[in-house]
Amino acid sequence: MKPEGIAARAASGGGRWRRKLRRATVNYELYLFVLPAVIYYLVFHYWPMYGVQIAFKQFNPVLGIQGSPWVGLQHFIRFVQAPSFLDIVGNTLGISLYSLLVAFPAPIILALLLNEIRSRKFRRVLQTVTYAPHFISMVVLVSMIMILLNPTYGLANTLLAAFGAEPIDFMTRSGWFKSIYVLSDVWQNAGWSSIIYLAALAGIDPELHEAAMIDGASRLQRIRHINIPGIMPTMVILFILAMGGVMSVGFEKVFLMQNPLNLEASEVISTYVYKVGLLQVQYSFSAAVGLFNSVINFVLLLIVNGTVKRIGQTSLW
Repeated sequence: MKPEGIAARAASGGGRWRRKLRRATVNYELYLFVLPAVIYYLVFHYWPMYGVQIAFKQFNPVLGIQGSPWVGLQHFIRFVQAPSFLDIVGNTLGISLYSLLVAFPAPIILALLLNEIRSRKFRRVLQTVTYAPHFISMVVLVSMIMILLNPTYGLANTLLAAFGAEPIDFMTRSGWFKSIYVLSDVWQNAGWSSIIYLAALAGIDPELHEAAMIDGASRLQRIRHINIPGIMPTMVILFILAMGGVMSVGFEKVFLMQNPLNLEASEVISTYVYKVGLLQVQYSFSAAVGLFNSVINFVLLLIVNGTVKRIGQTSLW
């Protein structure tokens, strides 16, 4: 490249940075407004990533992170070759995909139904009822599940007995664990998750519905051709984010529902990391397992976002 071209590019680059600096100076209040959030993420989300290197070391608290010896991919290989690897990953994926299949559409359907209620008072009552479970403590929720499914006096087994069926100890049956986890999650969070879809529905132009009604469209046709396309960008963004966390099943609820009899179906990566890392004090190995989990989530996020972008839908970037 000629010297004149290099100088021109340098001058244009400098001018661009000056324009950005000028805009930042003019709108400094906005930057000050977001500054606490930026500091929060830098301190509590990015700075702790410095410790990820212990996944590639044999960490010794006495020697510290810098003094601990490097072992490369030893901990990752150990996890992949572990006899329980397929069971743990399979349980994690099974619960996550089950949640995507059942729990992801639930708030969408609920929002569409609530949006069709014409009585404001009745709709507010229903919204309050569906939002309320979200604020229940996870410990209380799991206690409620255990009481309802108790084989002796639980409501579920009382109903089964009324129809002449034998009582079932649901919490000790591995085959029931995923269904109990996902369905209770739908009950607890569907109402709260529907808020964002209700907000998207509120942004749809009412004139579209008026025009459709003049053309003789039924309520179902308006839902199909106006409401669903109207909230489709929101659905796509939330689906991409959900796929980015497909390997991250919540620790607290699984751990509280877990017992030795359902361990075959309830041991997931998060509970495994807790048991190996904190209880067995294998910090490097648990860090490697956690990093493995995060990398898989990140790769899935990139793949799904890229796929959605290629087919012309809304994407994260």
